[in-house]
Amino acid sequence: MTILVIGATGRVGQHVVDQLLARDSDVRVLTRDPAKASFPAAVEVVRGDLLDIDSLRAALGGISTLFLLNAVTGDEFTQAIITLNLAREAGIDRIVYLSVFGADEAVNVPHFAVKSGAERMLAATDAGATILRPTYFIDNEAMVKDVILQHGVYPMPIGGKGVAMVDARDIAEVAAIELIRRERAPAKLPPETINLVGPQTLTGADVAAIWSDVLGRPVVYGGDDPSGFEQNMASFMPRWTAYEMRLMAERYVSDGMIPHEGDRERLTQLLGRPLHDYRETAMRLAAA
Repeated sequence: MTILVIGATGRVGQHVVDQLLARDSDVRVLTRDPAKASFPAAVEVVRGDLLDIDSLRAALGGISTLFLLNAVTGDEFTQAIITLNLAREAGIDRIVYLSVFGADEAVNVPHFAVKSGAERMLAATDAGATILRPTYFIDNEAMVKDVILQHGVYPMPIGGKGVAMVDARDIAEVAAIELIRRERAPAKLPPETINLVGPQTLTGADVAAIWSDVLGRPVVYGGDDPSGFEQNMASFMPRWTAYEMRLMAERYVSDGMIPHEGDRERLTQLLGRPLHDYRETAMRLAAA
């Protein structure tokens, strides 16, 4: 029984592969360029693209269980729906899909709305899926660490409501646990949705205070206005992506990402350990 990991070359996907291997699972990964992929010898690496129907059909052949992580791209929705359709054609009814916290609420944020649509398809087709809904990734702070370290400003406009940022390692381990649970079940399991949150709900001011303590010098919060953030993001990513990040930040300011009752307890019970916290990542980035 082999598990196919789509999105395996990203931060979460690589951790998912490692977690599956640690649990003695057979793993296949799909990548556009196997020559650039770096995986242990035990991993079966296949070439393909989510818009290349023939290669995707081949990758899904003989697969029992699917992990689907779509990159944020202009055609993310098409990629997701095609992949889920082909998985259904291949008889795969054991799926773990990486969505986003509050996917059905932030309808004006493109990659939230996309994931909500994929969730609807999984529900309508009775796919036998676990939907994972992570909040903002703590690991994303690598994108803004230079601003923090060099200018003493925390630039992410996350607002004052609070965001329960989650570590990619926690996301991946929960994904692996769910993949194996579904793979090893004697029959298709009922659908499940799991909110993936961190141990703290942090405001912009809270995060700046953590950095101040870690660095031993003042770090201030840059404020809730996302216009400067959008301009900074546009300097190293496509303009449409930077605008989408702005829309996402506006949701953080207006609504936050607040865990539901029992979310944290559910995760710590599932993992059997505490969740990774923000300070851990801040210390690692500061040391690097």
